[in-house]
Amino acid sequence: MGEEILYSHYNKSDYQQFLARLEDETALIKDWFNQQRFASTAPLAGYELEAWLVDQQSNPAAINDAFLNRANNPLLSPELARFNVELNVEAERLTGNVLSSFEHKLDALWQQCANTAESLDSYILGIGILPTLRDTDLTLDNISLMDRYKALNEQILRQRDGLEIELNINGEEHLQVMHKDVMLEAAATSLQIHIQVPQEVAVRYYNASILLSSVMVAVSANSPCLFGKRLWQETRIPVFEQAVPTGGYGGAASGPLRRVSFGTGYARDSLFECFQENLEHFPILLPVHYQARRDELKHLRLHNGTIWRWNRPLIGFEAAMQPHLRIEHRVCASAPSTIDNIANIAFYYGLVHYYATLDEPPESSLPFADAKHDFYRAAQVGLKHKTHWFDDKVDTLQTIILKRLLDQAETGLAELGINQQDCRRYLAVIRQRVEKNRTGSQWQLDFLKTHNNDRSLLTLTYLNNQKTGRPVHEWDLEATPC
Repeated sequence: MGEEILYSHYNKSDYQQFLARLEDETALIKDWFNQQRFASTAPLAGYELEAWLVDQQSNPAAINDAFLNRANNPLLSPELARFNVELNVEAERLTGNVLSSFEHKLDALWQQCANTAESLDSYILGIGILPTLRDTDLTLDNISLMDRYKALNEQILRQRDGLEIELNINGEEHLQVMHKDVMLEAAATSLQIHIQVPQEVAVRYYNASILLSSVMVAVSANSPCLFGKRLWQETRIPVFEQAVPTGGYGGAASGPLRRVSFGTGYARDSLFECFQENLEHFPILLPVHYQARRDELKHLRLHNGTIWRWNRPLIGFEAAMQPHLRIEHRVCASAPSTIDNIANIAFYYGLVHYYATLDEPPESSLPFADAKHDFYRAAQVGLKHKTHWFDDKVDTLQTIILKRLLDQAETGLAELGINQQDCRRYLAVIRQRVEKNRTGSQWQLDFLKTHNNDRSLLTLTYLNNQKTGRPVHEWDLEATPC
């Protein structure tokens, strides 16, 4: 979904033509999987980070068109709402100094964004859900000026026969609102971590990403509230799933499979199974006409971009057009600081490599249903979620991380050849955050309790703390607005 599309209203023949191309490209990659055509290069790392633009009163600033024009940086792109932007990084080998390289590059890009926002009398803010966001901010008046977003909204509503979208979340409090469009999706911003892996091990990394999702969503939680309601530790999860409430074939708008979901199971033999499921179970949303060769996979990749598994397989291309496989780990919220973001990335890479390379595949002893249950419960209650972790003992995720997973992540990073000093630095951030139970979400909840639920004061204090560059576990609860 990163590319702009040429959009006009679609007709029946558009869907038929797109389906024919999608079937042809799916058949092509089936051959590629069977022939081991995908790149076997060493793992590559990358990420996408979504952020908010806010005005000096801490409210959403719908200026991303002016912001992007002034910044003039190809690593920046718009998101669905005009008050959101996305920051990107060029992929690097997952070894050596990649983590500190990512930190330096993100710091530099973030500083450019901060300077650009300041020149427009606004701020850039990294947080999962903006505390001051109002339901009335999420209207089509604030949709980004790109055809793909207009088309996405219209096609989702068409599949729902024009029915309004209901957001209904039971958490610490209860939230229920109705919407006439998909702008609810813009309420949540995330850190999406990418890992490119050789085809022969892609299933192992994909399945490891799935089983680690509960850990990652808990440790990175930064979205406890929406519209003034205390909901889940990571409220992004139900918001995104309910904001795009259209599913697969099945005679109903919701369908038997949801377009935003945890998925239907582990991969068994290859990641082709996901693309086959895309073809067989999900109606086409954007039947765009591409004048492109079949081996560019334009239709298959666009269709895959309209199906949002929390762990999503991707196909890309090397410089010589050799295809490669990536896994997009989508469960983390945008973090409170650069070092928090890089620490989350480090923790994921260490753990996913550790579990993907065990002699006995761990997914064989953790049923998918259990991994799915753990994910949603961890999103609800965070580090306090209790679970089995490959033994009979029940512990909180907080205890499991401190006693087992940090050591395993360190082992995984060492096996990848990550700089030892970097490894210690970023995992120390995770350790201290977990020891103190001071995630971004918990800091926000504690601040609201201390300061009489003042969401504007929360946002401005959060912004001031973010500017210091200190990780969230070092933030106190003193009100220090900008």
